[in-house]
Amino acid sequence: MGANVRAYRRVQAGVVSAAGLLLAGCAPDAPPDRMVASEHALIPTPVSFETTGGAPLALDSTTVVVHDTGDAEAARIAAALAALLTNSMSGAPSVQAVGGEPPRGSIHLTRRGADHLGPEAYELDVTSEGAVLRASGGAGLFHAVQTFRQLLPALVEYSAAYELPGSVPAVRIQDGPRYGWRGAMLDVARHFLTADEVKRFIDLMVPYKLNRLHLHLSDDQGWRVEIPGWPDLTRVGGATEVGGGPGGFYTLEEYADLVRYAADRYVTVVPEFDVPGHTNAALTSYAELNCDGVAPEPYTGTRVGFSVLCVDADVTWDFLDDVIGAVVAVTPGPWFHVGGDEVRLLPHEDYVAFIERVQIIVRSHGKSMVGWDETAAADLEPGSVVQLWRPLWPPEGAPPLEGAAAEAARTLQEGVERAIAGGSTFVLSPADRIYLDMKYDSATVLGLGWAGTSTLRNAYDW
Repeated sequence: MGANVRAYRRVQAGVVSAAGLLLAGCAPDAPPDRMVASEHALIPTPVSFETTGGAPLALDSTTVVVHDTGDAEAARIAAALAALLTNSMSGAPSVQAVGGEPPRGSIHLTRRGADHLGPEAYELDVTSEGAVLRASGGAGLFHAVQTFRQLLPALVEYSAAYELPGSVPAVRIQDGPRYGWRGAMLDVARHFLTADEVKRFIDLMVPYKLNRLHLHLSDDQGWRVEIPGWPDLTRVGGATEVGGGPGGFYTLEEYADLVRYAADRYVTVVPEFDVPGHTNAALTSYAELNCDGVAPEPYTGTRVGFSVLCVDADVTWDFLDDVIGAVVAVTPGPWFHVGGDEVRLLPHEDYVAFIERVQIIVRSHGKSMVGWDETAAADLEPGSVVQLWRPLWPPEGAPPLEGAAAEAARTLQEGVERAIAGGSTFVLSPADRIYLDMKYDSATVLGLGWAGTSTLRNAYDW
């Protein structure tokens, strides 16, 4: 379970730094004995937080980052922390392996004494004598580094900052995730983003310990990954985007590099190729995927529900097998997202049959199927994942649902209950809470309103 964020707009380079937002009670030039930490300065809030009242840990030219001898994974994480600290002191601290007690004043990444911690859990202890970041797994160590990062002066996030001495407040933190799936969705199908921009988005996920990047890679407006044997998917289908821009696509090598980049930061990529609807880019590219054999014109608007694959054609199933096979071959994560939402041109029984058949293809390639909440109408296999984007209840203060809306909510509820009974798990991403393209309130100029308004308070509480 978890919460996913759907982000439609282009990632901006000038985002306020995480540390700048998260540090409380500490100006960058505050003397060390005045530095304090607050659990409310850390996002997400840790399970246990204690300010010990001791003197802070000074960071200066003698500081070293150490890891246990023979732990190559910890050495890589330690090197990343040392690179971050380069901006807050004179030169980068050295990274050293230690077999015994770490040197005084060091930052120690260790797995010793961490057997009781889950794979993403960690403990962080900071005193004037040094810092210990303890975890049983690499992800836990990496998350501990992100919390340590949030305790640093905000200027550490600014690459052009003067080299300033710094310190870290004395704290004791124990933490572990409540949910295994903590995701962000990035829609590069409607608005294409370069590989470097996607990497920037991953970097912005990391401080908040988000661990799933749901990449929406195909839709009516664009197809974004090349598939061997189907070159027109990117030559034709990849040449458009919402608003008539130039579009773009990733080669399989570029996509694989994004997957590796994310994995190095303990983020699992979940690729989505939306079928059988949201497919105009594919239908434009190959006429045989249309039941009438006629390719439609490219589409650059935002309307939904008007496109569908010819589910009775053998070529459609060859196409799906090739797409899924090519993508999962360079995606080590356990999931493949088939979309399945807003399919308005198929009879219900044909839609259900499609979902049940496509999940067999996903399984044949060694992955578990993820689908939007409409897929719960099918007989899903145990281990499948249903992603809820429509609320199961009316917005607060709204009148009760009636007519077709009430029937749709009832059908969704029944599907969810059936999927739970069948062994499916759920990702919860309600549009009225965490879709970033929704207006904050009725006075907001930019944004959409079809899911209601989504205030910062509601989103954060969710």
